[in-house]
Formats: sequence, C-alpha cells, structure tokens
Amino acid sequence: MPLDGHIALITGAGQGIGRACSVIFASKGADLVLLDKNSETLSNVAQEVARMGCKVIKHVLDLTNMDELREAVENARKIDLIDILVNNAGFDRPGTTAKIDKKEFEEVLGIHVTVPLTLIQILLPGMREAGWGRIINVSSIYGITGGKGEVAYSTAKAGIIGLTKSVAKECGQDGVTVNVVLPGLTRTPTIETFMDERYKKAIIANTPLGRIAEPEEIARVIAFLASDEASFITGIALPVSGGWGL
Repeated sequence: MPLDGHIALITGAGQGIGRACSVIFASKGADLVLLDKNSETLSNVAQEVARMGCKVIKHVLDLTNMDELREAVENARKIDLIDILVNNAGFDRPGTTAKIDKKEFEEVLGIHVTVPLTLIQILLPGMREAGWGRIINVSSIYGITGGKGEVAYSTAKAGIIGLTKSVAKECGQDGVTVNVVLPGLTRTPTIETFMDERYKKAIIANTPLGRIAEPEEIARVIAFLASDEASFITGIALPVSGGWGL
C-alpha cells in the first residue's frame, strides 16, 4: 500500500494513534504535515519521521484556535497539494448528562467535530480539483454505543460519523473517499495515565479478543483507507475494537 507522492495532514500527531499514523505513513512514502499542541512530543515525532527520509512540516498550535489553524494549513498548502487528511486529535471531558458543564461539552464537540469540518472545508476543494483525495476521521466505538459518564465524548464521536457520511456523499463523484474508524480501548498515553485499571479490565472483559489495542493496529487501518487498495470504500464507519461494542 504505497503512499509515495502523497502528502498527509495528521492532527494530534504527537502521541498515540497520531504518532503511529505519522510513522506508518512515512514508512509508506508519504510526506507529512503534523499538527499538535504539545511542542515536545510533536518535535520528537517530526524528528523520527525525518530520519526515515520523510519531508515533514510541523505546527504547534491549539487546533480550536480557528485563525491559527487556518493560517497553518493555508501556509502548508502553498508548498504542495495535501491530498490525505487524518482527523485524529481529540480529548475527553467525562460527565453524566446531569453534571456535564456546557462549556466543556462544547469544547469536546469543537475538537472532535468543528475542527475536522474546518480542515475538510480547507482541503477538500484541492482534492476535488485533483480528482483524488482521502479523508479519514477517527471516532470511537462510543460513537455508536454511547458511554455511561461520557455524554460529551459519545455525542462528539457520533457527530463525526454523521459528518463523514455526509461529506462522502458530496464528493465521491470527484474521486475523494471519506471514511471513519471507530477504535476500541487503545494503549495511548492518555489511557495509560488517566484511566483507572478497573475500567480497563471491564472493557477488556467485554472485548472478544480479550486485550487492549496498540496504536499501530489502528494506524494500519487508517493507512489502508488512505491507499489505492481502498479505492472503492467510502462512507464506512469501521470498528477497530477487537469486537468491543458487538
């Protein structure tokens, strides 16, 4: 599944699934535009892929700052066509329906839905003009099952599924595919640092494969959807969850 000659923009590239995507895309020949708010982790990833021979542009920014986001992406576009977009960045603000703060709820929707929409609006016209493009969004199995105490996150992850299907219907005739992956429990720094072991064990107990996913297992699916091997796949919401959510 070579990606030579393509440029991929990846959000949340500094760790977890975003880092794994960066390394795998670079290994397949793509050049990269990497966005993240953590300067240290992003620099580490940029250096790693550069050593692999990848041309890389990195931007440290808060993705929810729309002016900064638009400026960074517009500047990157001036260099060459960005024809692969991976909307991976996100964060969580746990809370039940009764207790979730409105501001926090809107922040979660902003990073998971508004930021991807903005990036699609910027990059899709160039993909359409070129007659080829790949947009891969990252949702969660919670986007279809919901999650107790995860009303903001589940709502946002359901929203990106709806966005994916709508955009796929708009641009398929122009040679652009739009898909969304739904990871299950994945060994990211956030999960390893902040999730209580009892919750991990409960999820694993309900996962038919009986284990947590590695970020590379999600990233390989994203890379497949970005390749010509997936040329007749669009609008799909693909669980990569080890069976959790069945």
